[in-house]
Amino acid sequence: MPHPRERTLTLISFSSGIGLEASILFAHEGAHVVLADINVGGIERAERLIRQKYPSTRVLPIRTDVGREDDVKAAVDAAVRELRTLGCHGIMHPADDNALTTEERIWDLTMTINVKGVWWGCKYAILAMRENPTDESKGLHTGGSIINTASFVGSMGAATPQIAFLSMSRELAMVHAREGIRVNTVSPGPLHTSLLMDFLNTPEKRERRLVHLPLGRFGQAVEIARAALFLASDDSSYMTGTDLKVDGGLTSAYVTATGEQVLPPPRSLADGLTECPCDKSK
Repeated sequence: MPHPRERTLTLISFSSGIGLEASILFAHEGAHVVLADINVGGIERAERLIRQKYPSTRVLPIRTDVGREDDVKAAVDAAVRELRTLGCHGIMHPADDNALTTEERIWDLTMTINVKGVWWGCKYAILAMRENPTDESKGLHTGGSIINTASFVGSMGAATPQIAFLSMSRELAMVHAREGIRVNTVSPGPLHTSLLMDFLNTPEKRERRLVHLPLGRFGQAVEIARAALFLASDDSSYMTGTDLKVDGGLTSAYVTATGEQVLPPPRSLADGLTECPCDKSK
């Protein structure tokens, strides 16, 4: 990847989990960061953490409801002013069950955020990337890299139903390939995030998942952020329409090994960061 200080990058992200880790990692690589989330408190915390560690990074917080097209367009427009890499995300509603029991309002909410939200993000990202300025001395050119966060369950079945959007990302990759616009997905395995841990709230629920993981542990959000950084860089310039699985070997496993895990998981990039001094008076 070219030296990040020689390029202007923007990550459009959110304020916790994978988004927070990616925001910190991209800032480390010289990116300007757009924090787009419906959770204003989370945005403010993420902004403080990034400014504390990387004071020269431009951080633009924007309250964004990805279930509203106008909000998504506004966030992308803000990112365009800084330029470059865009990603999308979704939800896992606790009442999203199966085809027989899920209420229509939960289905509609999930589809609006997880499918429409991604569609709108891709739509306005592609329109913006077509207008990117060209300056090879700064590494700027038309096109760009869209990275959507999918899930390993898009490639296999699960008794806890979920729906992914891999086919849409692949189709966009093919349609816009000659424009220099790459579209790839990252498919995480089960991650040690508050979203999943709140759902797996008993030892039995956690063990039911862990038995299927060859590495013997849940993934960390920072491990997904590092995969996104690769897909955003020129190191992945010949990759489009690809689903990059970062799943601890789950989708390749039939029978997993026994025994204790030897290597510890990586630390969160937010570890060791604190709130800014201005908050101590509150």
